[in-house]
Amino acid sequence: MGSLASGHLPGPRRLVVSPSPVPVPGTRSASPAAPDWLSAPGEPNPEVLVYGEGDFVLQAAGWGDPDSAPSRFDRLLLAGWSDRMERGVFRYRLGPLPTRVLPGPVRLVAQLNEKRSSERRPPQPVRSLRDPFDPGAFNFTRLRPAELLFRLRRTGGPGPPPDPLLVAINASPLGRGHVLLLPEPARRLPQVLTAPVLRGALEAALLSGHPGFRVGFNGLGGGASVNHLHMHGLYLDRPLPLEEAPAEPLGPRLGLLRAGPAPAFLFFAPDPAALEPVSRAVCRAAEHLGGAGLACNVLAARGDPPAGPGAGGDRGLRVLLWARRPLFGPKAGEPFAVALCELAGLLPLPAEPLYRDITEMQALSAIRQHLLPEPELLHLGGELAWLLEH
Repeated sequence: MGSLASGHLPGPRRLVVSPSPVPVPGTRSASPAAPDWLSAPGEPNPEVLVYGEGDFVLQAAGWGDPDSAPSRFDRLLLAGWSDRMERGVFRYRLGPLPTRVLPGPVRLVAQLNEKRSSERRPPQPVRSLRDPFDPGAFNFTRLRPAELLFRLRRTGGPGPPPDPLLVAINASPLGRGHVLLLPEPARRLPQVLTAPVLRGALEAALLSGHPGFRVGFNGLGGGASVNHLHMHGLYLDRPLPLEEAPAEPLGPRLGLLRAGPAPAFLFFAPDPAALEPVSRAVCRAAEHLGGAGLACNVLAARGDPPAGPGAGGDRGLRVLLWARRPLFGPKAGEPFAVALCELAGLLPLPAEPLYRDITEMQALSAIRQHLLPEPELLHLGGELAWLLEH
């Protein structure tokens, strides 16, 4: 990525609501011109995808044909992402990734992505859960204009609008359509999750018509590679067990989900009106974890109500919060880093021998060494359940 001085990102162009997957270049609103430091010849300012509650896709396409009903959001994102890949904007060219399901009851999905390991920017050193934003380190004010795809801005209800988010490519992608969801980079926020940003990301998940579009967050000490507030958006091509498995109730708004490689605290938004209270609850719980010296990861995906698919009720958004021991810097002998994808059961692996030979037992051992012992986890669950009701 380029090295540009910090400042405000370019003024927006409003995207006209139409079936066209890509806006017509050159159509601009009366918004201010982009600052010179973030202008580049031939690069238009990022469009603004203005959306309302009527744009939420409450029933995504089925897994039999997940690409059958792309939304306006999907078309704009994937067209822009593919354009940048063809133009060589990414750090490497992403082709088909070898994928296999590891034998065993957990059904972990291993994926070989050697270029991400060798070509990505080294993660920033993190010293504590409360590291401040460092303007001297890489941050998202340094993104090149070509890395920006569009902005998201909501109008109308329900509730107050979330933070507008900038959608940018992840220059070291895990897969097709892997993007970053950024609040205004010039605010220079550290990598600590806030309710307005989480809500904006959850609304982005509902703007997609693909059943496998998920949004997630890696906290400091939990796999975050840049200490500048961001979330991830990515398309996965298969369902995950954690999207339908029943959870143990811990309170009216909290469950404990044991499906997958790592137990997670489960929140559920049955409809768009629930996104604001769920976002506040998740961030309140994450703040409690930080106060206890624990790192966190978050993943949101379409899924069944907490009681599971047989208990009745429509699908909504499941939001998972993992509590874990913080890790600052690489751990010697670790076969792979553990962040939100690994906790959810997807293993992007850096080398062919590891991809070929790793077993479910080895992978689970690598993941679970970061987790809390069962008594500590249950005690923490009780604290969170009480906190969310008071």
